Amino acid sequence: MSPLKFHSLCLASILLASTTTCTSANIHTPAPFALQKPSLSSNTSIQSILDLRGGAKHKRKNKTASLSSLDAKKTKKKSATGATKVGKQDEKESAIDNTMKKYKAILPLTRLYITLVGISTLMGTILGDEAAQVIMGLDPIRTISGLELWRPITAASFLGPPSIGWLMSAYYLFEYGSSLERVYGTAQHCIFLLGQVALLSAYSMIFGQPFFGQSMITAMLHVLSRSMPHQKVKWLIFTVPYWSLPYGLMASDVLQGGAAAALPHVLGILSGHVYYFCKFVWPKMGGEDWLVPPEFLSRRLDPNSASNADAGRKSVESALKKRKKGKGRKLGSA
Repeated sequence: MSPLKFHSLCLASILLASTTTCTSANIHTPAPFALQKPSLSSNTSIQSILDLRGGAKHKRKNKTASLSSLDAKKTKKKSATGATKVGKQDEKESAIDNTMKKYKAILPLTRLYITLVGISTLMGTILGDEAAQVIMGLDPIRTISGLELWRPITAASFLGPPSIGWLMSAYYLFEYGSSLERVYGTAQHCIFLLGQVALLSAYSMIFGQPFFGQSMITAMLHVLSRSMPHQKVKWLIFTVPYWSLPYGLMASDVLQGGAAAALPHVLGILSGHVYYFCKFVWPKMGGEDWLVPPEFLSRRLDPNSASNADAGRKSVESALKKRKKGKGRKLGSA
């Protein structure tokens, strides 16, 4: 036997013995120098390892996005045709827009009165004190004989040149005028303003007062104070009844400007009390309430007054029904 054949026979016997041993132990040993395809289980295990490591997948169904791409999706908008358009960012309200929004939210007659005050103050600042009194002051001869009918309106609207006192008067006018218009309605507030302009024009002609804007504010405050006279309110550092607040306002102006400053407040209290007596006291005594606004004015200025009255009546009726069911307490019970 040649040496080559002997070596081949030895190698074949060794391979046969190793194959028999692996088969008996149920272990599959791959043949040397042979390439095998990975099985399904091996593919699954490899994929699991890649998933744990964060490696790339064979098939990427979901695309990941960066922060910049998310921002781009938020800012970019598409029109109806599908074209990309630049979206408008939400702009902050400017101070002028905010002021105009608050101005439009004021009740209509109070807003009109404040606008007239602003126009009269601007004209007085431009013309000067003497020219403003000649053009806007209440002159009986020019008002009646010359038919300069704007003078009662300008006399009621001019509060003097801009100052701290002017600012406080404008605030009082807004506060008391809004309260009256909210409580009694716009139509009734119109009757009140027209009546006060007529009365204060007559009083001012008698006492020689060219302007009576401060008297209008005091008249508003007097009517409000008579609606709940014993209500406690804060004035400066004192707690006083509501009915005394017009007199407190008069006292503060007297301390600043002397005794002559009391006259506008006295005229305002008188004219305001005339309105309060004719509107609230005289009808209770059996008289006729002739300060009721006309129907066309109520329809024009208070279109929802009937619905508001119905809602108020329904709320009162529901409160009375609850009280009848025994939810209220009797007087004297603990």
